[in-house]
Amino acid sequence: MLLRVFSVAYWAFIGITCVVFFAGAVVVWLLTVPFDRRRVVLHLYSSAWASFYVYVNPLWRLRVAGRGGLPWRGPAVLVANHASLIDILVLFALFRPFKWVSKQEIFRVPLIGWNMRLNDYVPLVRGSGASVRRMMEHCDRLLNAGSPVLMFPEGRRTPDGSLQSFKDGAFELAVRHNVPVIPIVVHGTRAALPRDGFILRDHVDVRVRVLPALDPAGFADVAALRDAARTSIAEALAGP
Repeated sequence: MLLRVFSVAYWAFIGITCVVFFAGAVVVWLLTVPFDRRRVVLHLYSSAWASFYVYVNPLWRLRVAGRGGLPWRGPAVLVANHASLIDILVLFALFRPFKWVSKQEIFRVPLIGWNMRLNDYVPLVRGSGASVRRMMEHCDRLLNAGSPVLMFPEGRRTPDGSLQSFKDGAFELAVRHNVPVIPIVVHGTRAALPRDGFILRDHVDVRVRVLPALDPAGFADVAALRDAARTSIAEALAGP
């Protein structure tokens, strides 16, 4: 009962404070858009916005390791496993500039979706070939401009906690642009928030770890690079 009450209060708190944070995002965008073409400052502001909700939640403990392996400048393809809605919140805590690929529905959420558009994040309609092509073209433009792109290669949240098969898109981008693939493993988020509801669980320990980068030149083809990234994440998930 207490968790249910706390959950309602927590989501209400997010809804109310998003108004203030979005107003700040608009100000940041207006002040920086003339000189910050990659919208790095706005993304870092958005990272602070998202991370705030993680660190103020007394039920969640977040630890981030390996942040130094992520670039401040220059293109890369970041890939992470996907177990929960709050994966997005905790990955913002990396505090490095990147562009998300996210399902189109999130872009329709008031305030949060509007901020995603201000940031030039990448929408995707699952199951639509035309949308996949637009997504890849958008990512091409971002990588050409020097922005890293972050994708969930499983395509959707895992239904049972197991690591699903990876789709090729992220790895095709890395090979085409000859940029590193950086695997990121997320532990504990599924325990924090179940896939089929919004009632928070009891205290959980969430960990984000950046793994060693993979150079596409060292792999025979897209499939080999994809499998190496999945193996890297799977081994990290299985470890301590």
